[in-house]
Amino acid sequence: MLAQARGALAEPFFRYACGAAATALLCAMGGLCILLAIGGWPALSTFGLSFFTSTTWNPVTDVYGGAGPILGTLITSVVALLIALPLAFFTAVFLTEFCPQFLRRPIGIAVELLAGIPSIVYGMWGLFVFAPVFAKYVEAPLMAWAAPDSIWGKIFTGIPNGSGVFTASIILAIMILPYIAATLRELFLSIPPRVRESAYGMGCTPLEVVWSVIVPYVRRSAIGAVMLGLGRALGETMAVTFVIGNSHRLPRGLFDSGATISSIIANEFAEATSPMHISALLALGFLLFLITFAVLAIARALLGHGHGT
Repeated sequence: MLAQARGALAEPFFRYACGAAATALLCAMGGLCILLAIGGWPALSTFGLSFFTSTTWNPVTDVYGGAGPILGTLITSVVALLIALPLAFFTAVFLTEFCPQFLRRPIGIAVELLAGIPSIVYGMWGLFVFAPVFAKYVEAPLMAWAAPDSIWGKIFTGIPNGSGVFTASIILAIMILPYIAATLRELFLSIPPRVRESAYGMGCTPLEVVWSVIVPYVRRSAIGAVMLGLGRALGETMAVTFVIGNSHRLPRGLFDSGATISSIIANEFAEATSPMHISALLALGFLLFLITFAVLAIARALLGHGHGT
């Protein structure tokens, strides 16, 4: 009885503590959004639509257009997702369907540990190890093979130094792969065993079980997991800054240098002196906040609906 009385007395305080924590989190997020909007408003009001369509970024004349980093953010994130998604899917399928029991846990832990590596380590590895090898064995041969006036020549245009949009996309793909693979694995493991056993009992092959049973069962939640990976890619800073080349212009090809919103802010915020320059960077930060928030909100909504279509 005494324990129940203490529990009854503590219950209101516990509810208030939970409510206060949730309210503080919402206030912090709302305050961040408002501060970014207020800080970026001078640039948005001064340049208007041209801030989103122009590639001119000149701190000397205080003229700023964010089309280059905005497009660079979208390109690198989408390409990274296109690279990482098949690898993550096949990794999750292997771990849940084909991997020997004694190897499932070690491989699963190794995949999850990849998510814990700091992004700056990925960036340094990409700059000093991956970029030179990629330039020598991939970029240079492809650029030499592709005719300059052909469609492949336009796709593979750039400087074969290993730094560029495609290199940044590959590094991003490596970074978001463990997030997507781990989430997909948990979704696949959540399927009741009797569902798989029924499919195999009807004579289905493993491929048929995966495509006809497992994927439809977790389709909506799997899309949410993919969106979470995309949100991770959109906001990545240091790894991309190391290998993308940091050019404000629109990338002309996969091997050309470019920039993302995060890399521009990381490179220039400490040296920004004029109020308009700071406002332009805050406006880019506000736009990135909105894009990332929208992607994560969609992912949360899809995950919240549970399994199935």
